[in-house]
Amino acid sequence: MSGKKLITVLGATGTQGGAVARALLADGGFAVRAVTRDATSGKAKALAELGAEVVEATLDDEGSLRAAFDGAYGAFLVTPFWEHRSPARELAEVKNLIGAAKAAGLRHVGWSTLEDTREAIPAHDDRMPFLDDGYRVPHFDVKGGAADALFAESGLPVTYLLMSFYWDNLLTGLRPQRDPDGTLALHLPIGDTAIAGVASDDIGRTMLRVLQRPAETIGATLPVAGEHLTGEQIAAALGAVIGEPVAYRPPTHDQFRGFGFPGAEELGNMFHYYTDFPESYLGRRDLEVAHEINPDWVGLTDFLAEHREDLT
Repeated sequence: MSGKKLITVLGATGTQGGAVARALLADGGFAVRAVTRDATSGKAKALAELGAEVVEATLDDEGSLRAAFDGAYGAFLVTPFWEHRSPARELAEVKNLIGAAKAAGLRHVGWSTLEDTREAIPAHDDRMPFLDDGYRVPHFDVKGGAADALFAESGLPVTYLLMSFYWDNLLTGLRPQRDPDGTLALHLPIGDTAIAGVASDDIGRTMLRVLQRPAETIGATLPVAGEHLTGEQIAAALGAVIGEPVAYRPPTHDQFRGFGFPGAEELGNMFHYYTDFPESYLGRRDLEVAHEINPDWVGLTDFLAEHREDLT
C-alpha cells in the first residue's frame, strides 16, 4: 500500500465521499485516507475494514485539513452545504480547503461543484424568488460562482466535477407515496421536462477515472451524469421495480416551495431551474462526455433493482 498514490477523500461517510472512497478501494490502484468527523461511526469503521486509513478533520479547522492532506497525491473535495445551509460558511470552508491543499502541495484535486444558476436566469425574472444574499439556488450558486472562482485563482490542479440529481433521492424523501385514493405516486416537481440524474456510486467511478487520466482531466469541467429522464420515465422505472404501477403527479414549483420543510424554497427553485432552463442544466451535462469518462455507469432501472428493499 505504501507504493500507491494516496488520495484523501473528504466527507467519506457521506453520499459523495463514500462513493469515491469505495470506488478507489475496490479498484486497488490508490491508497485511501478517509476523512470524517467521527472515526468511530459505523460507516467509518466499514471503510477501515475495506482498507482505508480513517482520520478525523473538520472543514472549519484548516489545521486539521492540512494534517489530512499531508503526504497525499490528491484529494476529493466536497462541502456539506445542507448541514448548515449557509453560503457564507460554505465559502469559508472552501477557503480552508484551498489553503490546506496548497500547503500540502496536492497534485490533483477533484472538486464537487454545480453551476451558478444566476448565469442562466435573468435578474429581472420573477418566476422564482431570490433567497439568501441574492442567490436563486444557494447550493448551486455558491459553488458555481465564488467557490469555483476561488479554485481557479488558487493555481491548484483541479478537475471540476459537475454533479447531477441523485437517483438515491428516490429511495428517501422523494420516494413514491401512497395518495389518499390509494394510488402509489411520484410527486417530483419537474413537469414534462427531463432531468439529468446519476446513481451515487457513479460519482466514485467518475472520480477514479479522473485520477487515472490526469493529463486529460486537470483543468476540465466534467459532467457526472447517467441519464436524462422525464418524470413519466422515472415513474415507469419505479413501477417496474416495485411491481405496481406508479403514477406521476408533479406538484407545481410554488406548491413545492410552500411545503414548509427546511430548504423547501431552495429545492423548489432548484426544480424550477431544471424545468424552465433545460438548455443550461441538461446542456452542461452532456451524456456522451459523461459516459466517455465513466463508461460503466448504472441506469436508473438497474440502480432501483439493486435497492429494491428500500422501495418496498
